[in-house]
Amino acid sequence: MGAGPHWSCISGCGACCRLDPEQRGEALEALSEEQRRFYLSMVGADGWCRHFNTGSRTCRIYADRPEFCRVGALAQLFAVPPDQGEAFAIACCRQQIREEYGGRSLVMRRFERSTRQAGGQPARPAPSEHRNQP
Repeated sequence: MGAGPHWSCISGCGACCRLDPEQRGEALEALSEEQRRFYLSMVGADGWCRHFNTGSRTCRIYADRPEFCRVGALAQLFAVPPDQGEAFAIACCRQQIREEYGGRSLVMRRFERSTRQAGGQPARPAPSEHRNQP
């Protein structure tokens, strides 16, 4: 691992498990027809994944979750070059966490700590990340 920011999923988050199709149009467009049908079958009445426990913020099928729920596959779906995978994953998580819990939430602070650079500096935002959010 280099000295740059490093992406890491944090426990107790689940921001990416909010599957509401009205909020995830870009993701749905990137999926194949078969993946899209499967994705839509996972959406609960409240917009959260049927396999996500909102109380404990855990995935009931984490080890067996679909390929499109995995960050590496997500980067491939959007044709992200391998050398930009970390920045892409960090930007995606920041956006999802900001939308679900807020830019100054405890979840966001925990995520930012997890992406710190080796020298103790916060990871720089990816160029595509929305900067008009708090």
